[in-house]
Amino acid sequence: MPIHPALIRPSSIVVVGGSDNLHAPGGRLLKNLMDHHFDGKLYVVNPKKARVQGLPSYPDVKDLPGRVDLALIAIPARFVEDVVRTLARKKGTRGFIIISAGFADTGPEGKALEQRIAAEVERVGGSLLGPNNIGLINTHYAGVFTTPVPELDPQGVDLISGSGATAVFIMEAAMPLGLRFNSVWTVGNAAQIGVEDVLEHLDATYVDAKGRSIMIYAETIKQPQKWLRHARSLVEKGARIVAVKAGTSQAGSRAASSHTGAMATPDAAVDALFAKAGILRAYGRLDMIYRAGVFRFPQPASRRMIVVTHAGGPAVMLTDVLEKNGFQVPEIRHPKARELKEEVLFPGASVKNPIDILATGTAEQLDKTLEYSLKYFEPGAISVIFGSPGLFPVDDAYKVIDRHIRKSPVPVYPIMPSLINTAREMEAFRRQGHFHFTDEVMFGRALGDTVKRPPLFDRPNQKDENLRRQLLEIIEGQSGYLTPDRVSALLQTAGLPVVEQKIINRIEDLEKLPDDFFPVAMKVIGPVHKTETGGVRLGISGLDEALRHYRELMEIPEATGVLVQPMIQSPVEMFAGLKKNGPFGHLLLLGEGGIHLEIRKDIKKTLVPAGPEELDYYTQSLQIYPVLKGFRGNPGIDIPAWINLLEKLSVLAVNLPEIEEMDLNPLLFRHSRPVIVDARIRI
Repeated sequence: MPIHPALIRPSSIVVVGGSDNLHAPGGRLLKNLMDHHFDGKLYVVNPKKARVQGLPSYPDVKDLPGRVDLALIAIPARFVEDVVRTLARKKGTRGFIIISAGFADTGPEGKALEQRIAAEVERVGGSLLGPNNIGLINTHYAGVFTTPVPELDPQGVDLISGSGATAVFIMEAAMPLGLRFNSVWTVGNAAQIGVEDVLEHLDATYVDAKGRSIMIYAETIKQPQKWLRHARSLVEKGARIVAVKAGTSQAGSRAASSHTGAMATPDAAVDALFAKAGILRAYGRLDMIYRAGVFRFPQPASRRMIVVTHAGGPAVMLTDVLEKNGFQVPEIRHPKARELKEEVLFPGASVKNPIDILATGTAEQLDKTLEYSLKYFEPGAISVIFGSPGLFPVDDAYKVIDRHIRKSPVPVYPIMPSLINTAREMEAFRRQGHFHFTDEVMFGRALGDTVKRPPLFDRPNQKDENLRRQLLEIIEGQSGYLTPDRVSALLQTAGLPVVEQKIINRIEDLEKLPDDFFPVAMKVIGPVHKTETGGVRLGISGLDEALRHYRELMEIPEATGVLVQPMIQSPVEMFAGLKKNGPFGHLLLLGEGGIHLEIRKDIKKTLVPAGPEELDYYTQSLQIYPVLKGFRGNPGIDIPAWINLLEKLSVLAVNLPEIEEMDLNPLLFRHSRPVIVDARIRI
């Protein structure tokens, strides 16, 4: 259901529980609305006062004159249901923000109360934010009981937070850096409106989202597919989204019975969702603010960075982190570098890159250095570190940076580390509309993460009803791990390449194997972890040896048979798998396999459906990729055939969501083409 306009742009607001006490939520709510110039009708309900903060007060919501668009409710939880019912049914109220706690946050009874209130709001087609939140700030009203209330900018950041307190802390950290806000949403218990619903609203609001930035703090993702749909749409329209997802448990991985299950953790599903949607993930408030700050600048023209500084240490640290995150800070060899050094800068300055103009460097020298950099040194971007040792004001230097940010054809990133010595100058810089960074290492990481984001890939339609019918026939009546014969049938029906194999349940069947079937691998059937139980024997060259191994394998507890396959000499061992993660759907995993799987963890993950371009991107992102291409005379693999296998795995997951886990490990390569030699599938 779309968010009702009464919540976004009300013409009248009532504060239920408004008071003169500015240290109470109701009192501060009312003051914030008045101080930030809500231009509609403003009402107060307080049974103990005739006037509150200069406004007439009504003893009960039923006494309010006429209709009221939006109610901000800050009264004890036990009174809220009757108030909402009266407002919804008698006063035409369609927007509700419930500040009060004491609902689902307190237990089952509170949750039931919360659900009844949400149902009442939905019955009249209204919208409910909260309960247990701080409210909503947008360019029409400041409906929060907290401070600070930022000065709003229509081109500022939209902040969506599951936690009211966290939203306050984000604003407190962001405002001193110059980050501006367009709106601040706090969803609290999200009885009706969650983060994904706000994303849907923003998606509907921004026809052209170019230049828009959105920050999200979330503790739950209730509807990941809705996140994916609307975040992706916003990114496609030009928005940049950065999000923190907190509270992801690793408990599920401890109980996993397969390699895929152990690696396809809930956190991995969040990573995959964000990558698929074009959301840049952060892991803390400052992480998120710095990434949103980077988004305020144009994209670098290239990965070639010129670092200009008046302090050597920060420049060295920035250079290190930039190099680790995909940027080059190359030595400047242009003939004009010598001219800059000898004719412009003081003796002792360095123009190698970083360009160090020294602590005594002037605004004029900074200006010339930036001009030389832009004209001669071919930057893709420029980072300027400029603080002060406290010897003199730096107003002129910051005016130089301001001018170059505005006129430069490449981004100029200001790093201002002197929080005390240049506090006044930084405030003036921010008043010019600028964002600045204070920590060079956090900036370098944020910049690196923003440029390394995966691109958005097409989401192919891989549904095939005919294939699904065939697959369902194979798994009919099955639950848990499938038997090897069903695994083989399932994979072959999906068009996946499976090695020839024999299932041996009697020693007589083993004796019937032809001589040209050897050498073989023998694997016990029954135990989930074959290797750990000694259930895998390789390179068996003849029947006598095979008989001996068969007897030994059948003595392993839970053994029901032996799988016999021809040996394959493979240049590399790879891994692929599927893991269902509730409403997220299936994660597809790929990477280096065999005994290196859990040691190196060279694994990439994505959500299905996944097409060939996306699967090729993640294959190229693997550390082992140079080996896959062929390395130092060693043969590589048929990469298109590998991508085709992964694509068919995605098709299988889309058409058989009953799969809980699938392990293909190892995947070997015969004549450079992949072949599945070991597979486990749990339904």
